[in-house]
Amino acid sequence: MVDIAERPTRLAGPPTVARAAADRAVPGRAARLLGVGAKVLHRSVAIAALAAIWEGAPRLGLVDRVFLPPLSEVLVAWWELLRSGQLAEHVGASLTRSLTGLGLAVLTAIPLGLLIGWYRPLAELLSPLLEVFRNTAALALLPVFVLILGLGETSKIALVLYACSWPILLNTIAGVKGVDPLLIRSARSMGLNHLRLFQKVILPAAVPTIFTGVRLAGAYSILVLVAAEMVGAKAGLGYLINYAQYNFAIADMYSGIITISAIGLVVNQLLVALERRFSTWRVDVSAG
Repeated sequence: MVDIAERPTRLAGPPTVARAAADRAVPGRAARLLGVGAKVLHRSVAIAALAAIWEGAPRLGLVDRVFLPPLSEVLVAWWELLRSGQLAEHVGASLTRSLTGLGLAVLTAIPLGLLIGWYRPLAELLSPLLEVFRNTAALALLPVFVLILGLGETSKIALVLYACSWPILLNTIAGVKGVDPLLIRSARSMGLNHLRLFQKVILPAAVPTIFTGVRLAGAYSILVLVAAEMVGAKAGLGYLINYAQYNFAIADMYSGIITISAIGLVVNQLLVALERRFSTWRVDVSAG
């Protein structure tokens, strides 16, 4: 009978593959988190510097705090507007108008730009008309839209539609015309008909340029709308800024301006994410 104490004990062997992978995963995850944190910090330096200057300049007397309150006072006023529900009402009115105009511009300008860029006879027919209207500022036509469509929602949405259509239309045309001719010849040599050529080569190659126009239109939709809301509007961020200026509520005025900037930033980031979703085949060659 063998004594239990004399049984050979199994020595701890080398770590298993799973344990080694787990040991490597922890430093890798930490390194990724540190990398993300450093990237966010690097991108936030300029914003933090602007906030510090905005807070310090009025308090040090470098600017008149009556006309430029410290950032902390503006944020307090912003919070009061948010808590009272006024800010949500104005933001909702502005977003409804701007997104409606932007959506209509996307639905109309992209197909028209694809047709103009692809069919030369149509481009030659419409080029003089496009040159006339592309150089006419949208805000210069604001009185025309108001006279024809009135002071209601229709005139504001139509103005946003007009302003957003041009960057989308022109970038779509440029994207179609800028496709590498070698790609087109290669696709034709493989037997692709016009529809398949357009679907497989022209449209994917033009997507980045089209989204550049959509991002520009996203910025225009906010900027033009704010100016339009200063005339004959009862709600909206433009109305809030104009009303606060007339009543000398300077902190409320800057709250509206900050809100517009934040909305523009969010809209741009959403469009960038959407562009990446439709351009997964692209390779980023920019330096890190």
